[in-house]
Amino acid sequence: MESYKQILLDEIPEFRAKGHKFLDKEMSKMDFKHTSGGMGVYAHRDGEHFMIRLRVASGILNLEQLKLVQYFAHKYNLEQLHLTTRQAIQLHGLTIDEVCDIMEEGIHKDMYTRGGGGNFPRNVAISPLSGVDPEDIFDVTPYATKVNEHFMSKITTYKLPRKLKVSFSSSPKDESKATINDLGFMAVKKDEKEYFKVYIAGGMGKNPIKGCEYDELVEPKDVLYHVEAMTNLFIEKGNYENKNKARTRYMLMEMGKDALLECYKKHLKEAKEKCNLDLNVTQKVYDKKGLSIDVKDDRLVSQRQDGLYAVYVHPVNGQLKVSDLDKIIETVNDMDDIEIRLAMSEGLYIRNLNGKEAKKVLDLTKDITSKYKIQQSTACIGVPICQMGIAESQETLEEIIKTLEEKNYNSDTLPRIHISGCPNSCSTHQVAPIGFAGKKKRVGDKTEDAYELHIGGCATFEETRLGKIYGDVLRREVPNLLFDISEAIAKSNLEFYEFIEKNEDELDTTVNKYLL
Repeated sequence: MESYKQILLDEIPEFRAKGHKFLDKEMSKMDFKHTSGGMGVYAHRDGEHFMIRLRVASGILNLEQLKLVQYFAHKYNLEQLHLTTRQAIQLHGLTIDEVCDIMEEGIHKDMYTRGGGGNFPRNVAISPLSGVDPEDIFDVTPYATKVNEHFMSKITTYKLPRKLKVSFSSSPKDESKATINDLGFMAVKKDEKEYFKVYIAGGMGKNPIKGCEYDELVEPKDVLYHVEAMTNLFIEKGNYENKNKARTRYMLMEMGKDALLECYKKHLKEAKEKCNLDLNVTQKVYDKKGLSIDVKDDRLVSQRQDGLYAVYVHPVNGQLKVSDLDKIIETVNDMDDIEIRLAMSEGLYIRNLNGKEAKKVLDLTKDITSKYKIQQSTACIGVPICQMGIAESQETLEEIIKTLEEKNYNSDTLPRIHISGCPNSCSTHQVAPIGFAGKKKRVGDKTEDAYELHIGGCATFEETRLGKIYGDVLRREVPNLLFDISEAIAKSNLEFYEFIEKNEDELDTTVNKYLL
């Protein structure tokens, strides 16, 4: 591991020099992006400040790692940090030298950024409650951890057409969205034995598609062979010429399911013949003494372990104030055997709390996590940070929340919505109950911010479906549209999905008033 760390450390001086060339206008934005993405760094749109993505493996943080993030935030005078939709942490508004210093110090303390962007295997996603969820089939945590380690052990060697996303889901809720990743593992049991159901070549963004199901159940010990098979299949069949079609889902569209599976099996056979990648993992034993409490709070999750709980924390837009992070760390610092897991919803879980501890965390975080689901929505970072962004997705969510508050919204009928600043679906808007994708529209003699509206999507083990595309809505009308939908749902006395199924005509009438 020390030699591997040295390889990463040796890259930093050259990257620092390229960063200064970019600032001095000696390197174009695109050339710098080609270099910086693989380092987990992106320039802000202002061309002067930078973001660094801390690659939190599967969103699993121990207290010391959380304190390291806290240390970085204070050292560089940051007011907030961003919890991402891929279970990582982003620090924004940094200089190029600060970015490089964080990268270097992180390597020494086993927190990496390499491969956090660019054409590399990304952070391996996982159900954030795996191991404690009452609906768990089994805990997938150790398998995701092994895949992360496998990727990072050779992260500098990959030559992929574009990024590769792998995920593990531990329950039928499919919280890591295994069915729509490049490679997804879904925990299942057959005859009381643990297996994975595997999905390949799925993805969101332009031309979204559900992954095709591998036609055999996979023994958990064979996970890394499947990772190698998918990686090598992508290298062989992926499109290196056209970036817009350089994702695995286009392989599925162009080859078809049968041909893709045949090719996948060829690579799987080769991996098993050439490599020794059998896994033998150890599952964590949760033996902390519990203490039950009688508290009703949507943020509180009763774990499968008696008397133990997880508390969900969701700052608006995933922007966690450093002052709130300080309070969380101070509160949990002396609690025994707690776990922090980042979610794909821009929130986090503090897990393995006894009842007394859970009550203390609930009280502490009640002002961080708003009470209504709509306030716990997911919005990608968008403009003015993201160079690919079209819309100000985070500002749009703030506008929605403010308008609903002004209209005395208190029914909690609206689901958590997903807002992407462009068609790339960083918020997975296409499989959300209500999703928005940013765009520009010509209205009269001027161009205005607008969103493409998707309704009725979902991604679970039982069913993965894309939402219906209704059309385009001006950004300034989005809050009013959502309020009208909430009023219609409240009058129906139905929950959201029941409403859209049983009252389609009423929904259409409501939405059509706002469509361009």
